[in-house]
Amino acid sequence: MKAIEITSYGAPEVLRVAERPDPVAGAGELLIRVAASGVNRPDVLQRKGHYPVPPGASDLPGLEVAGEIVSGDAAALAEAGFKVGDRVCALIAGGGYAELCVAPVAQCLPVPKGWSDIEAASLPETFFTVWSNVFERGRLQKGETLLIQGGSSGIGVTAIQIAKALGATVIVTAGSDDKCDACRKLGADHAINYRTSDFVEEAKKLTGGKGVDVVLDMVAGDYVAREIECLAEDGRLVIIAVQGGVKSEINAGLVLRRRLTITGSTLRPRPVAFKGAIAKALREKVWPLLESGAIKPVIHSTFAAAGEPSGAAQAHALMESNQHIGKIVLTW
Repeated sequence: MKAIEITSYGAPEVLRVAERPDPVAGAGELLIRVAASGVNRPDVLQRKGHYPVPPGASDLPGLEVAGEIVSGDAAALAEAGFKVGDRVCALIAGGGYAELCVAPVAQCLPVPKGWSDIEAASLPETFFTVWSNVFERGRLQKGETLLIQGGSSGIGVTAIQIAKALGATVIVTAGSDDKCDACRKLGADHAINYRTSDFVEEAKKLTGGKGVDVVLDMVAGDYVAREIECLAEDGRLVIIAVQGGVKSEINAGLVLRRRLTITGSTLRPRPVAFKGAIAKALREKVWPLLESGAIKPVIHSTFAAAGEPSGAAQAHALMESNQHIGKIVLTW
């Protein structure tokens, strides 16, 4: 099969098309003929040498794919209600930048009715992440307010749509007026340009001084102290990335007085059973929203994975430019 290898750690150009042996599905797994592969920020970190591959995972980048089942563990397929020939999308721990990909059956979901493979490939990484962190760890409830840092990112556009569909008020930050407009069009109630406004002051103003109930943070660093300031009583701060650095100095007194929760997680190294439970929750609570049109795909760009020059390299360069709104997808 053709695949995209990281030939050495470095710039996007280190991503090269290579030939690899076809993978074989083992117990509890299925093999997907990949039509499209989602591109995510962790792929960029892996390419740079900052995101180690979990034990047992493929060294190829790529955490989400969509395509057709070509083979698999018959008992596991039957238990999940899948069969050879079905179109699925899957969350994987690596190996997504390839024409064929093995995935745990438990981490697969049917391609939503009416969705293309390209659209479906944009789902798993962000939907698993948002559900696990915003709704399970962050316990966001109907009627509460969510603040999303980086609303125009793949994670951001997913969080906006799910939170709005489930009855929350959504405030986002973004780095330009155009991105703020795009977030509002996706359903965000308020959008703050963090380059021209203080998101702490704006969040307090927008909530009548109460503060927000949940913050989804992909920045960390000095943002943590500021986010604590704009949390309501019993508020929850959920950290899922550290683009602004790993060290923070906080006002612990505010944490005590407002009974705040500060938490975080990484998804890639978690066991199949944990991810499978998220898949079940998504299928029950979110997939109907996708099929009804309440949540729509947001695809910014697609690139031919095995094209010349490398589509994967172009995709990574775009992601690092931060000029995209929504998802970037590779096609095979």
